[in-house]
Amino acid sequence: MAKPIYMDRVIAPHRSLSPQGGAVLLAVVLAFNVLVAIFLIVIRAPPVLPFLGLDVLALWVALRASERAARRVERIQVTAEAVTVSREDEKGARTVWTSPTAFTRVGVEQPGEHEVRVRLMIHRKRLTLARALGPDQRVELANALKDAIRSARNERWS
Repeated sequence: MAKPIYMDRVIAPHRSLSPQGGAVLLAVVLAFNVLVAIFLIVIRAPPVLPFLGLDVLALWVALRASERAARRVERIQVTAEAVTVSREDEKGARTVWTSPTAFTRVGVEQPGEHEVRVRLMIHRKRLTLARALGPDQRVELANALKDAIRSARNERWS
C-alpha cells in the first residue's frame, strides 16, 4: 500500500524572459549595434567598435547566467515518516536533506521589513527553504508546511 504524501511541492525560480525571448532580445541588440557600427565607420570613428561587441557579449553572458540559474529546483515532500528536501542545482548535482516528521519544526524569521526566511529545524540543524519565492509566498509555504507536518504527525500517531 502506498504511503500518503501530505505535501509534494516543487519550487523553481520564475523567469519572465523565455529562452526564445532572450534570443530575440539579443538579435535586436545585435542589429542595433550593427547599425551604430555602420554609422561609426561612415563618420570614421572605428576605435569605438570593440565596445559595441563587448556590449553584446555582456548581454549574452547575462542571459546565459539567467538561464542556468532557472534550472535550480527545490522539492519538498512530507510523509508520516520524514520530511525530505531535495535540491538540484544548474549542473544537475542533487542534495537531499531528510528529517523525521515527528521532530521537525518549521520556523519563520523576519529579520527585515521585506525579508522572510522559512527554515526547517531539527535539534541544532537548520535548512533554509524557498529562496526563489517572494516574502508573501514564503509565509504561505510555511503555513502549508506546518499544516502538512501536523497532518502527518496525526496520521502517524492515530
